[in-house]
Amino acid sequence: MENISTPAELNEAIQLLEAEKSVNFQEMRTNFFLAYESIKPANLIESTMKEIGSSPYLFNNIFNVALGLAAGYLSKKALSVGRSNNKSRKLLGVLLQLGVANQVIYAPNAIKSFVQDIFSKKEKVIKSD
Repeated sequence: MENISTPAELNEAIQLLEAEKSVNFQEMRTNFFLAYESIKPANLIESTMKEIGSSPYLFNNIFNVALGLAAGYLSKKALSVGRSNNKSRKLLGVLLQLGVANQVIYAPNAIKSFVQDIFSKKEKVIKSD
């Protein structure tokens, strides 16, 4: 910055600094409002849902996990462990649930190909009759 030698230059420098201060304050205020809006729970949920919808990889992972958990739960219920007081049967049900859930979550392509093979065999049997 230049040396200020006259009162007119001093007044001009003060006005420039006050204008810069005003602009900086408005920018800071706008940034604060944007940050405040972005951390609201509703906005966090909305942005997360948009991210899930826009990313097919993330959507597939969430779908596989949900499908795995549901398949594990249904396999445990199919064993009718809920009504049994037998601890070994309950343990077997929990292990079955975990095994099925992990298989569906971590190997969805193997399950899909297995189901497709079953349906293709049924179609061949139906067509040959």
